[in-house]
Amino acid sequence: MIGAIKLFSGNASPELARDIARHLGVPLGDATVSRFSDGEIQVEIADNVRGRDVYLIQPTCSPSNESIMELLIMVDACKRASAERITAVIPYYGYARQDRKAAPRAPITAKLIADLLEAAGVSRVLTMDLHAGQIQGFFNVPVDNLYGSKNLIPYLEKLVGGEPNLVVVSPDAGGTERARAYAKVLGCGLAVIDKRRTRPNESAVMHIVGDVNGKVALLVDDMIDTAGTLTGGARALVEKGGATRVIAVATHGVLSGPAIQRLKDSPIELVITTDTIPLSEGAKNMGKMENVSVADLFAKAIRSIHEADSVSRLFL
Repeated sequence: MIGAIKLFSGNASPELARDIARHLGVPLGDATVSRFSDGEIQVEIADNVRGRDVYLIQPTCSPSNESIMELLIMVDACKRASAERITAVIPYYGYARQDRKAAPRAPITAKLIADLLEAAGVSRVLTMDLHAGQIQGFFNVPVDNLYGSKNLIPYLEKLVGGEPNLVVVSPDAGGTERARAYAKVLGCGLAVIDKRRTRPNESAVMHIVGDVNGKVALLVDDMIDTAGTLTGGARALVEKGGATRVIAVATHGVLSGPAIQRLKDSPIELVITTDTIPLSEGAKNMGKMENVSVADLFAKAIRSIHEADSVSRLFL
Protein backbone atom coordinates (compact mmCIF):
# COMPACT_ATOMS: atom_id res chain seq x y z
CA MET A 1 0.00 0.00 0.00
CA ILE A 2 1.35 3.41 -0.97
CA GLY A 3 2.27 5.69 1.89
CA ALA A 4 1.24 9.23 2.80
CA ILE A 5 1.72 12.29 0.59
CA LYS A 6 5.03 14.07 0.79
CA LEU A 7 5.46 17.42 -0.98
CA PHE A 8 8.78 19.02 -1.81
CA SER A 9 9.72 22.16 -3.71
CA GLY A 10 12.73 23.24 -5.71
CA ASN A 11 13.82 26.86 -6.00
CA ALA A 12 11.77 27.72 -9.11
CA SER A 13 8.50 28.58 -7.34
CA PRO A 14 8.42 27.88 -3.59
CA GLU A 15 5.43 30.20 -3.17
CA LEU A 16 3.27 28.08 -5.49
CA ALA A 17 4.44 24.95 -3.65
CA ARG A 18 3.41 26.46 -0.31
CA ASP A 19 -0.01 27.37 -1.71
CA ILE A 20 -0.52 23.84 -3.04
CA ALA A 21 0.48 22.42 0.35
CA ARG A 22 -1.96 24.77 2.10
CA HIS A 23 -4.84 23.68 -0.14
CA LEU A 24 -3.98 20.04 0.51
CA GLY A 25 -3.62 20.55 4.24
CA VAL A 26 -0.21 18.85 4.04
CA PRO A 27 3.05 20.40 5.29
CA LEU A 28 5.74 21.13 2.74
CA GLY A 29 8.58 18.67 3.20
CA ASP A 30 11.99 19.63 4.49
CA ALA A 31 14.34 19.76 1.51
CA THR A 32 17.28 22.03 0.79
CA VAL A 33 18.35 22.76 -2.77
CA SER A 34 21.56 24.76 -2.69
CA ARG A 35 24.81 25.23 -4.62
CA PHE A 36 28.37 24.15 -4.00
CA SER A 37 31.02 26.84 -4.47
CA ASP A 38 31.63 25.70 -8.06
CA GLY A 39 27.93 26.03 -8.94
CA GLU A 40 26.99 22.34 -8.75
CA ILE A 41 23.55 21.66 -7.28
CA GLN A 42 23.30 20.06 -3.86
CA VAL A 43 20.03 18.46 -2.69
CA GLU A 44 19.32 17.34 0.85
CA ILE A 45 15.99 15.63 1.62
CA ALA A 46 15.64 15.79 5.40
CA ASP A 47 12.28 13.97 5.66
CA ASN A 48 11.80 10.21 5.47
CA VAL A 49 10.29 9.30 2.08
CA ARG A 50 10.57 5.49 2.23
CA GLY A 51 7.37 4.00 0.83
CA ARG A 52 5.80 7.47 0.46
CA ASP A 53 3.85 9.08 -2.38
CA VAL A 54 6.25 11.92 -3.28
CA TYR A 55 5.34 15.03 -5.29
CA LEU A 56 8.15 17.33 -6.42
CA ILE A 57 6.85 20.77 -7.37
CA GLN A 58 9.11 22.57 -9.84
CA PRO A 59 8.12 24.58 -12.92
CA THR A 60 11.03 24.42 -15.35
CA CYS A 61 10.98 28.17 -15.97
CA SER A 62 13.89 30.61 -16.13
CA PRO A 63 16.64 29.80 -15.41
CA SER A 64 15.33 26.75 -17.28
CA ASN A 65 18.46 24.61 -17.23
CA GLU A 66 18.97 25.21 -13.51
CA SER A 67 15.33 24.39 -12.76
CA ILE A 68 15.43 21.18 -14.79
CA MET A 69 18.67 20.02 -13.18
CA GLU A 70 17.31 20.72 -9.70
CA LEU A 71 14.25 18.61 -10.48
CA LEU A 72 16.30 15.71 -11.87
CA ILE A 73 18.57 15.63 -8.82
CA MET A 74 15.58 15.79 -6.44
CA VAL A 75 13.99 12.86 -8.28
CA ASP A 76 17.21 10.85 -7.99
CA ALA A 77 17.50 11.65 -4.28
CA CYS A 78 13.95 10.45 -3.59
CA LYS A 79 14.37 7.33 -5.72
CA ARG A 80 17.54 6.37 -3.84
CA ALA A 81 15.68 7.00 -0.55
CA SER A 82 13.12 4.32 -1.58
CA ALA A 83 10.11 6.54 -2.32
CA GLU A 84 7.23 4.34 -3.52
CA ARG A 85 6.09 6.76 -6.26
CA ILE A 86 7.58 10.02 -7.51
CA THR A 87 5.37 12.50 -9.35
CA ALA A 88 7.02 15.47 -11.02
CA VAL A 89 4.61 18.40 -10.69
CA ILE A 90 5.73 20.71 -13.50
CA PRO A 91 3.26 23.62 -13.76
CA TYR A 92 5.24 25.03 -16.69
CA TYR A 93 7.03 22.50 -18.91
CA GLY A 94 10.09 24.20 -20.36
CA TYR A 95 11.41 23.37 -23.84
CA ALA A 96 7.84 22.45 -24.87
CA ARG A 97 8.12 24.53 -28.05
CA GLN A 98 10.90 22.27 -29.29
CA ASP A 99 8.48 19.41 -29.89
CA ARG A 100 9.39 18.49 -33.49
CA LYS A 101 12.18 18.83 -36.06
CA ALA A 102 11.60 22.30 -37.46
CA ALA A 103 14.80 22.19 -39.52
CA PRO A 104 17.38 19.65 -40.66
CA ARG A 105 19.59 18.34 -37.82
CA ALA A 106 17.40 20.01 -35.21
CA PRO A 107 16.81 18.31 -31.84
CA ILE A 108 13.45 17.42 -30.32
CA THR A 109 14.31 18.80 -26.91
CA ALA A 110 10.86 18.31 -25.37
CA LYS A 111 11.36 14.55 -25.89
CA LEU A 112 14.87 14.72 -24.46
CA ILE A 113 13.52 16.30 -21.25
CA ALA A 114 10.90 13.54 -21.02
CA ASP A 115 13.64 10.89 -21.40
CA LEU A 116 15.75 12.55 -18.72
CA LEU A 117 12.85 12.65 -16.25
CA GLU A 118 12.06 8.98 -16.81
CA ALA A 119 15.71 7.98 -16.53
CA ALA A 120 15.96 9.86 -13.23
CA GLY A 121 13.06 7.84 -11.84
CA VAL A 122 9.83 9.80 -12.33
CA SER A 123 6.73 7.61 -12.00
CA ARG A 124 4.22 10.19 -13.22
CA VAL A 125 4.04 13.78 -14.49
CA LEU A 126 1.48 16.44 -13.60
CA THR A 127 1.61 19.59 -15.70
CA MET A 128 -0.57 22.36 -17.14
CA ASP A 129 -1.31 23.62 -20.66
CA LEU A 130 1.47 21.91 -22.55
CA HIS A 131 2.37 24.01 -25.56
CA ALA A 132 2.00 20.90 -27.71
CA GLY A 133 -0.41 18.22 -26.52
CA GLN A 134 1.56 15.45 -28.20
CA ILE A 135 4.31 15.87 -25.59
CA GLN A 136 2.18 13.59 -23.40
CA GLY A 137 3.12 10.83 -25.84
CA PHE A 138 6.83 11.50 -25.34
CA PHE A 139 6.56 9.81 -21.93
CA ASN A 140 6.16 6.12 -21.11
CA VAL A 141 4.66 7.03 -17.73
CA PRO A 142 1.23 8.63 -17.08
CA VAL A 143 0.97 12.35 -17.82
CA ASP A 144 -1.91 14.52 -16.56
CA ASN A 145 -2.18 17.81 -18.45
CA LEU A 146 -4.42 20.24 -16.55
CA TYR A 147 -6.00 23.31 -18.15
CA GLY A 148 -5.50 26.81 -16.78
CA SER A 149 -8.87 27.77 -18.25
CA LYS A 150 -10.49 25.89 -15.37
CA ASN A 151 -9.53 28.82 -13.12
CA LEU A 152 -9.09 31.57 -15.70
CA ILE A 153 -12.61 31.39 -17.16
CA PRO A 154 -14.41 31.94 -13.81
CA TYR A 155 -12.14 34.95 -13.30
CA LEU A 156 -13.01 36.27 -16.76
CA GLU A 157 -16.72 35.69 -16.19
CA LYS A 158 -16.55 38.05 -13.21
CA LEU A 159 -14.45 40.55 -15.14
CA VAL A 160 -16.24 40.73 -18.51
CA GLY A 161 -19.07 38.20 -18.23
CA GLY A 162 -21.74 40.84 -18.64
CA GLU A 163 -20.06 42.52 -21.62
CA PRO A 164 -22.45 42.26 -24.62
CA ASN A 165 -19.75 43.08 -27.19
CA LEU A 166 -17.14 40.57 -26.09
CA VAL A 167 -15.15 38.60 -28.68
CA VAL A 168 -12.44 36.01 -28.00
CA VAL A 169 -9.43 36.33 -30.31
CA SER A 170 -6.70 33.81 -31.09
CA PRO A 171 -3.37 35.53 -31.85
CA ASP A 172 -2.61 32.89 -34.49
CA ALA A 173 -4.28 30.04 -36.35
CA GLY A 174 -2.65 27.41 -34.13
CA GLY A 175 -4.48 28.66 -31.05
CA THR A 176 -7.96 28.66 -32.61
CA GLU A 177 -9.13 25.56 -30.77
CA ARG A 178 -8.13 27.06 -27.43
CA ALA A 179 -9.86 30.37 -28.23
CA ARG A 180 -12.98 28.53 -29.40
CA ALA A 181 -13.20 26.73 -26.04
CA TYR A 182 -13.08 30.09 -24.22
CA ALA A 183 -15.66 31.62 -26.57
CA LYS A 184 -18.03 28.67 -26.09
CA VAL A 185 -18.02 28.97 -22.30
CA LEU A 186 -18.18 32.78 -22.32
CA GLY A 187 -20.96 32.70 -24.93
CA CYS A 188 -19.37 35.17 -27.34
CA GLY A 189 -17.93 35.42 -30.85
CA LEU A 190 -14.58 34.26 -32.13
CA ALA A 191 -11.90 35.92 -34.27
CA VAL A 192 -8.45 34.84 -35.44
CA ILE A 193 -5.40 36.94 -36.30
CA ASP A 194 -3.64 35.67 -39.40
CA LYS A 195 0.03 36.44 -39.08
CA ARG A 196 3.29 35.39 -40.67
CA ARG A 197 6.44 34.96 -38.57
CA THR A 198 9.38 36.90 -40.04
CA ARG A 199 12.13 35.67 -37.70
CA PRO A 200 12.32 33.88 -34.31
CA ASN A 201 10.28 35.66 -31.60
CA GLU A 202 8.98 38.24 -34.09
CA SER A 203 5.86 38.20 -36.23
CA ALA A 204 4.05 40.39 -38.75
CA VAL A 205 0.28 40.66 -38.50
CA MET A 206 -1.47 40.17 -41.82
CA HIS A 207 -5.23 40.48 -41.27
CA ILE A 208 -8.06 39.68 -38.87
CA VAL A 209 -10.58 36.91 -39.58
CA GLY A 210 -13.81 37.82 -37.82
CA ASP A 211 -15.60 40.93 -36.61
CA VAL A 212 -13.95 42.89 -33.79
CA ASN A 213 -15.20 46.39 -34.69
CA GLY A 214 -16.57 48.17 -31.63
CA LYS A 215 -15.95 45.10 -29.46
CA VAL A 216 -13.97 44.18 -26.37
CA ALA A 217 -11.28 41.80 -27.63
CA LEU A 218 -10.07 39.04 -25.32
CA LEU A 219 -6.73 37.78 -26.67
CA VAL A 220 -6.19 34.20 -25.50
CA ASP A 221 -2.89 32.28 -25.68
CA ASP A 222 -1.14 29.51 -23.75
CA MET A 223 1.93 31.61 -22.95
CA ILE A 224 3.39 35.09 -23.25
CA ASP A 225 7.12 34.94 -23.94
CA THR A 226 8.61 38.04 -25.59
CA ALA A 227 5.05 39.36 -26.18
CA GLY A 228 5.76 40.23 -29.82
CA THR A 229 2.86 38.18 -31.18
CA LEU A 230 0.48 39.39 -28.50
CA THR A 231 1.25 43.11 -28.70
CA GLY A 232 1.36 43.07 -32.50
CA GLY A 233 -2.02 41.40 -32.50
CA ALA A 234 -3.40 43.94 -30.03
CA ARG A 235 -2.35 46.84 -32.25
CA ALA A 236 -3.95 45.19 -35.25
CA LEU A 237 -7.20 44.69 -33.33
CA VAL A 238 -7.36 48.39 -32.43
CA GLU A 239 -5.88 50.02 -35.54
CA LYS A 240 -7.21 47.70 -38.25
CA GLY A 241 -10.13 45.97 -36.60
CA GLY A 242 -11.61 48.82 -34.57
CA ALA A 243 -11.68 47.04 -31.19
CA THR A 244 -12.50 49.39 -28.30
CA ARG A 245 -10.60 47.47 -25.62
CA VAL A 246 -8.04 44.65 -25.57
CA ILE A 247 -7.48 42.27 -22.67
CA ALA A 248 -4.87 39.50 -22.84
CA VAL A 249 -5.03 36.19 -21.00
CA ALA A 250 -2.49 33.36 -20.96
CA THR A 251 -1.68 30.49 -18.64
CA HIS A 252 2.09 30.95 -18.56
CA GLY A 253 3.64 34.38 -18.11
CA VAL A 254 7.17 33.67 -19.33
CA LEU A 255 7.76 37.39 -19.99
CA SER A 256 11.32 37.20 -21.28
CA GLY A 257 13.49 39.83 -22.95
CA PRO A 258 11.52 42.92 -24.04
CA ALA A 259 8.13 41.50 -22.98
CA ILE A 260 7.39 43.87 -20.10
CA GLN A 261 8.28 47.01 -22.05
CA ARG A 262 6.27 45.81 -25.05
CA LEU A 263 3.24 45.18 -22.87
CA LYS A 264 3.62 48.60 -21.24
CA ASP A 265 3.70 50.30 -24.63
CA SER A 266 0.84 48.26 -26.12
CA PRO A 267 -2.90 49.02 -26.23
CA ILE A 268 -3.52 46.01 -23.98
CA GLU A 269 -5.19 47.38 -20.86
CA LEU A 270 -4.92 44.22 -18.72
CA VAL A 271 -2.75 41.09 -18.86
CA ILE A 272 -4.01 38.05 -16.95
CA THR A 273 -1.75 35.06 -16.25
CA THR A 274 -1.61 32.24 -13.71
CA ASP A 275 1.03 31.51 -11.09
CA THR A 276 2.60 28.56 -12.95
CA ILE A 277 5.57 30.90 -13.30
CA PRO A 278 6.34 33.47 -10.57
CA LEU A 279 6.06 37.08 -11.71
CA SER A 280 9.19 39.22 -11.67
CA GLU A 281 9.18 42.51 -9.78
CA GLY A 282 9.08 44.34 -13.11
CA ALA A 283 5.91 42.49 -14.10
CA LYS A 284 4.30 43.09 -10.71
CA ASN A 285 5.03 46.82 -10.96
CA MET A 286 3.85 47.15 -14.56
CA GLY A 287 0.39 48.27 -13.48
CA LYS A 288 -1.58 46.03 -15.84
CA MET A 289 -0.84 42.51 -14.58
CA GLU A 290 -3.30 40.22 -12.79
CA ASN A 291 -2.27 36.80 -11.49
CA VAL A 292 -4.80 33.98 -11.01
CA SER A 293 -3.75 31.14 -8.74
CA VAL A 294 -3.98 27.53 -9.93
CA ALA A 295 -2.67 26.08 -6.66
CA ASP A 296 -6.10 24.69 -5.75
CA LEU A 297 -6.32 22.90 -9.10
CA PHE A 298 -2.96 21.22 -8.61
CA ALA A 299 -3.91 20.32 -5.04
CA LYS A 300 -7.10 18.64 -6.25
CA ALA A 301 -5.16 16.74 -8.92
CA ILE A 302 -2.57 15.57 -6.40
CA ARG A 303 -5.31 14.41 -4.04
CA SER A 304 -7.04 12.55 -6.87
CA ILE A 305 -3.82 10.83 -7.96
CA HIS A 306 -2.99 9.84 -4.39
CA GLU A 307 -6.47 8.41 -3.77
CA ALA A 308 -6.59 6.71 -7.22
CA ASP A 309 -9.56 8.86 -8.17
CA SER A 310 -10.33 10.31 -11.60
CA VAL A 311 -8.36 13.39 -12.61
CA SER A 312 -10.52 13.98 -15.71
CA ARG A 313 -13.20 15.67 -13.58
CA LEU A 314 -10.77 18.60 -13.27
CA PHE A 315 -10.71 19.16 -17.02
CA LEU A 316 -12.93 21.87 -18.50
